[in-house]
This record gives sequence, structure tokens and C-alpha cells, in this order.
Amino acid sequence: MSITHIVLFQFKADLATEVINDACTRMLSLRDNCLHPTSQKPYIKASSGGIDNSPEGAQQGITHAFVVEFSSAADRDYYVSEDPVHQNFVKSLGGLLEKAQVIDFTDGVLGK
Repeated sequence: MSITHIVLFQFKADLATEVINDACTRMLSLRDNCLHPTSQKPYIKASSGGIDNSPEGAQQGITHAFVVEFSSAADRDYYVSEDPVHQNFVKSLGGLLEKAQVIDFTDGVLGK
């Protein structure tokens, strides 16, 4: 079953637009740059994201959102824990974020 991985960022207020845009572009490029350890081919099924534009006012400081889809929990787990490209990306965010939130789900699974 596929896993949807939602990543929410609140970038620091004093960052230049170019710095934020670079980080977001690199986040989206993980889809092509993260390679499966066995096949050496991209394994992220889909990736999308951008700056918040909700009129609801319930963002609680979150400025950007990204949705990443994996074919399996194993692929997600590799991405989160071991993928060197993802690990380097996470390290590159040091000093850029005020807050980050992540939530994963399997579509239709509503209880344990």
C-alpha cells in the first residue's frame, strides 16, 4: 500500500526569498535524485509542494507544504532513515527553519 508523506515547513522570517526558493526547489528535486538502493532508480512515486495560500488563517506559522508519495512503507522508511541524498538535504536545512512537521498516512486507514 502506498504511503503519503506530508512535510510542513515554517521558514525563518529573515531569510532571503532566494534561499527559501532554493530549499523548496531542492525538496522537490528529491523525487528525481533519491535512488533506490537496489535498482539505483528514483523510487518516489510523486512529489508536489509550494508556498501556503490558504485564506483560512489556520497555518500556525507554516509557510510551505510538500506531499511525497511512496509505493510502500519500506521505501518511505529507507527515505527517512537511510537515503544519503535525503539525509544531506535535511542537514542543509539547518538554520533555515523555525519549525518542521511531518505526518504520514495510508489512504483509507482510519484506525489501528
